[in-house]
Amino acid sequence: MATVSATYLGDLRVECVHNQSGTRIITDAPTDNQGKGASFSPTDLCATALGACAMTIIGIYAQSHGVDITGTTMNITKTMSADPRRIGKVEVVFDMPDRDYSQKEKTIMERCTQTCPVHLTLHPDVEQVFTFHWQR
Repeated sequence: MATVSATYLGDLRVECVHNQSGTRIITDAPTDNQGKGASFSPTDLCATALGACAMTIIGIYAQSHGVDITGTTMNITKTMSADPRRIGKVEVVFDMPDRDYSQKEKTIMERCTQTCPVHLTLHPDVEQVFTFHWQR
């Protein structure tokens, strides 16, 4: 069975359905590429997938080692390149909660970003920058 089913709605919009859960996402072309920018663009989803995947791997580590990362936030910035038009750089900035993490825990969580499947899937020409802001 397919993981996602999608339908072109016209006007550069696509409705995607996650078949297992029924969750729907509509994508729209960005304003700098003939779209309205009314929703995530496909490349926005790719950049978002990188951040969410890295956060998930960090969460798996934290959950299995009794480390509380609840409340962690992140900001994801995607920079496009031209000729060919593609994602050139994705920056993911994690703002970690004000907790007394050990240096070992911090190091392991930072290394988790390098093992997420999306990071390992993206072409090496896509620059991926992960930054952690630790409160203490």
